[in-house]
Amino acid sequence: MAKFAKSSINWVEMEKKVALNQKAQYMAFKAKSDSYLRKVQSFPETPPPIDWELYKKTVPVEGMVDMFRQCYQQLKVPYPQDTQTAQIEEQWKQVKEEIQKYKTERNVEIAAAKKELARIAALPKFDDMTMEMFFELYPDMAQDFVACPTFWPHTPEEQPNFDLARYDKKTPKEDKTPPPMAKPEEPPKGLRGKPGMVVF
Repeated sequence: MAKFAKSSINWVEMEKKVALNQKAQYMAFKAKSDSYLRKVQSFPETPPPIDWELYKKTVPVEGMVDMFRQCYQQLKVPYPQDTQTAQIEEQWKQVKEEIQKYKTERNVEIAAAKKELARIAALPKFDDMTMEMFFELYPDMAQDFVACPTFWPHTPEEQPNFDLARYDKKTPKEDKTPPPMAKPEEPPKGLRGKPGMVVF
């Protein structure tokens, strides 16, 4: 099996897509992945050869080394099969469709917002706008002085048909009546003087 020379993950592009509040988790994940890669790279691509002749000279039991050699040569470590990539790709197709739908909806809102900003930027300045301009731009919000003329300063209480009683019921005014004055305390019986007499 060929040894990995480097990781196939584009960490630079992945880091651009990581949210700021998830940078710590991302860096921990990358550090763990790098440690696994370094550990794999520390091992040789093929296992070191075994000197079977040396073991034959050392092991006194006849045929034991040959039996171990045969078992070792027949040993095959199965490479783990990838069962997750297909599921991840299927999930990515669904997520990609949702992302595209979300982007389309947001682009429509962005275009509408830009159009509204351009309309607002084209309006006359507040100091330059007259009531006639405001009526032409916002007929549903402006007051129609032709159909319903009013007197300056165009407040309800300054109009000829203003009903003060009805207006007071709708907007009750604050009671400004001063509170009653406290009754002065009487002096003790022993200190009461006669009329016209000053008591110290």
